[in-house]
Amino acid sequence: MRTSDLIEALAADAATPPARLGRTFAFAFALAVAGAALVFAVKLGPRPDFVDALGTVRFPFKFVVTGAFGAAAALLALRLARPGASVRSGVLALGLAVAVLGAGVLAELAVTPEATWAARLVGHNWLVCLINVPVLSAIPLSALLIALRRGAPASPSLAGAVAGVVAGAIGATFYAAQCPDDSPLFVAVWYTLAIAIVATVGAVVGSRLLRW
Repeated sequence: MRTSDLIEALAADAATPPARLGRTFAFAFALAVAGAALVFAVKLGPRPDFVDALGTVRFPFKFVVTGAFGAAAALLALRLARPGASVRSGVLALGLAVAVLGAGVLAELAVTPEATWAARLVGHNWLVCLINVPVLSAIPLSALLIALRRGAPASPSLAGAVAGVVAGAIGATFYAAQCPDDSPLFVAVWYTLAIAIVATVGAVVGSRLLRW
């Protein structure tokens, strides 16, 4: 049987497999969050001024950004795991997440002096961010990739990369609770780069683990 014929056969299958995949992915997502929470509690913990910081604008915005990327990438990952499924909604959701981050960056540039932009972008813990986000994302990535094995992605590497974005967003969400750098400029550069690292790992592992 040709690959195209097999994909069409899987796409025409009964509704039970997609439903089962959805439940498996939801369980894996919950396990991913729990795993990241455990590592966060043991390794980092929230920053001392967590409660007070919630009353600011920049600190909660970090969770809006990471949450938006995580939700959008999760939707896209599920679509990619189902042969023949449209990925339009997932791509649009991911584009919306990018737009939210872009709006935050533009607002930051508008309300802060140009002389402070470089310092806000570099922040104080960029290296810590690049280390801790992938560490917090390790369990989520493993759980999500295993769940996606229940599907049949046409592009295993792409599905793995998107799973990496989900995992990276989960890790970044927890790291944001400890990170003292709240500027959207910092988030746009270092959080994005950290998530990209996890996505790259996901693509490499997914190309092998999700192959069928």
